Amino acid sequence: MFNETEHTVFLPHDRLAGLLAAIRAGGWQCVGPRVEQGAIVMAPLAESEGLPRGLQADQAPGQYRLGADAKQRYFAWANGPQALKPLVFAPQETLWRVARGTDGALTFEAAVPDAPKRAVIGVRACDLAALALQDAHFLRKGWDDVHYAARRAQLFLVAVQCAVPAATCFCASTGDGPTPGMGYDLALAELDAGFVVVAGSAAGRAVLQQLDLAAATPAQIGAAREQGDAAAAAQTRRLPGRDLRDTLMARLKHPQWDAVAARCLACGSCTAVCPTCFCHAEHEAPALDGASSHHAREWDSCFGETHGHLHGFNVRPDIRTRYRQWLTHKLAGWHDQFGRSGCVGCGRCIAWCPAGIDFTAEVAALTGAPDVKEA
Repeated sequence: MFNETEHTVFLPHDRLAGLLAAIRAGGWQCVGPRVEQGAIVMAPLAESEGLPRGLQADQAPGQYRLGADAKQRYFAWANGPQALKPLVFAPQETLWRVARGTDGALTFEAAVPDAPKRAVIGVRACDLAALALQDAHFLRKGWDDVHYAARRAQLFLVAVQCAVPAATCFCASTGDGPTPGMGYDLALAELDAGFVVVAGSAAGRAVLQQLDLAAATPAQIGAAREQGDAAAAAQTRRLPGRDLRDTLMARLKHPQWDAVAARCLACGSCTAVCPTCFCHAEHEAPALDGASSHHAREWDSCFGETHGHLHGFNVRPDIRTRYRQWLTHKLAGWHDQFGRSGCVGCGRCIAWCPAGIDFTAEVAALTGAPDVKEA
């Protein structure tokens, strides 16, 4: 992605605020990394607020801790618990409303979401890959989800190369990182003195034109490439392959399903932080007077007991079958639906699992591949 073109420039660290100002001048509200409750999350950035600097996120199975970055970089953390999913696929929202008139007739009204223009600062390559999968699901031709589409159309994405992968990252093995490859408006690679920046869209080029930046030098571009290669080589976890469909479907009775079920709490944390999971439930919320109601959608998890209820019985009555459903759908069934795995290697499910279950270790045990962990 970082090549010697007219759209590859260098942004010194002291001009980062100018980039944000140029984005805001285009009408976008900036959303970016903020430290909240001990984690880096994506939250609105006021004009007076800068991006956090000098932080790293130490991650391991069931662990996430913020630490200091000696080089005082802005994006030396790999990822936090949030990706782009909450900004396009809302955790909870109303799909339509219904009201009863005085004559008893029902009137239905679509609930169109308010979708402001949002610029997301600090998007990772794994999150761009996850967004492409969400697009494939929610923007299917003839089946577009209008709520998702309205928010998606308003996004301006500023991607950042992951130069410091977490111990839980394995995006290199899924082919989704650590360097952004597509789907961004602007992409940044942070070096010691600033950022190599490349535009990936007309909107991105328009923003850069406002800043009058010098072209990135061949040395700077080369450093960005080498940094990405080093980050990929530094990852110590991986999946044993990108298409495990047949292997996993042939192991539905493997004893490892019982072994992981003995540790899994079925809390659904993995599905909540996963940037590609899209399971949801819908329900009616009637007013107390019976005169109106709204039809709501909210995130759900295949680990929940009610998710497997079907015509008076439960097709997944225990944790073993629920974990198996999640993993085989993610790594096997998605190939039938979308032509690729549903895992982008972000490692969030590993870090945010309260039981410390390592997704890559479970796959290794199921497939017979060697488990690769932190040295």
